Amino acid sequence: MTVTIYDVAREAKVSMATVSRVLNGNPNVKPETRKKVKDVIERLDYRPNAVARGLASKKTTTVGVIIPDISNLYYSSLARGLDDIAEMYNYQTIITNTDNDPEKERDAFLGLVSKQVDGIVFLGGALNEETLNDIKSSHLPVVICGTSEKDENLPSVNIDYFEAIKEAASKFLEEGAEKIAFVKASYSEQLERHIEEGIKAAYKNQGREFDEQYLLSAPADYQAGKSLFSQIRGLKADVVVTMSDETAIGVLHGAMDNNVQVPEELQIMSCSNTRFVNMVRPPLSSVALPLYDIGAVGMRLLTKYMNEETVEEANVILPYKIEYRATTK
Repeated sequence: MTVTIYDVAREAKVSMATVSRVLNGNPNVKPETRKKVKDVIERLDYRPNAVARGLASKKTTTVGVIIPDISNLYYSSLARGLDDIAEMYNYQTIITNTDNDPEKERDAFLGLVSKQVDGIVFLGGALNEETLNDIKSSHLPVVICGTSEKDENLPSVNIDYFEAIKEAASKFLEEGAEKIAFVKASYSEQLERHIEEGIKAAYKNQGREFDEQYLLSAPADYQAGKSLFSQIRGLKADVVVTMSDETAIGVLHGAMDNNVQVPEELQIMSCSNTRFVNMVRPPLSSVALPLYDIGAVGMRLLTKYMNEETVEEANVILPYKIEYRATTK
């Protein structure tokens, strides 16, 4: 037979309200009463019904997490930081994977809303107009992490992608690079536009113009990068910057297979800095995104909205580093 809050209250000889206060960590309970209630909870092996508690408090203590590709280390690194902070604040997470499909993304959002989650975090991806409209009409706290969208009214956590890539591209050009190829990966059109603009700004500062044919596109995976190598070689690029670590490693192995020396003939840099960068030889240079921190700060920001705390900064920009390793000069 399922043990209920009524059973706990009866055994402890207190009111159900007192049991509820103990369960919710309310400080307005005498220490001896709190101990008595907790002893009964342990003896009866009582497990609070989250749905029932949610109906009573109008909170479910659950958070929805929407991820474009859970198998991608970029997103799982974001999710790790988020989940640790969710646990710290006693929230359960419901993770949904959308396979970078806008329709699945929208269905995932509406499905989480129907489950009465207290808030939702989008980890990366490109929010389409329909989903953005759904977010606005839902009146649910939503935070986006690791992407960049048009609507600045959406709380977000990111780095300054424009400045990061401008800094990296400027260094390449100052040290004699002629042709920088940039490989998009369908993370977010807005985010990739910031990076594209950063490269163009670096060229402009050198009194040069960026050639649009060096804007390439490939899925964020190893095989796509390897397949892309011949196109990069045909363009005679001497630097390749990719969004994805996996894509960059594919390009690196494509170079090795064709006896192209890295970094002497081709320099390679990615924009994620997941643990893959140190698992390949030569180790991969990368813009070091604080992936764990982006997820963690995003979750903390969401808790503030869910609990109606004061939010001093809705759009948080975290610091980045550029890690120069053996794939660049």
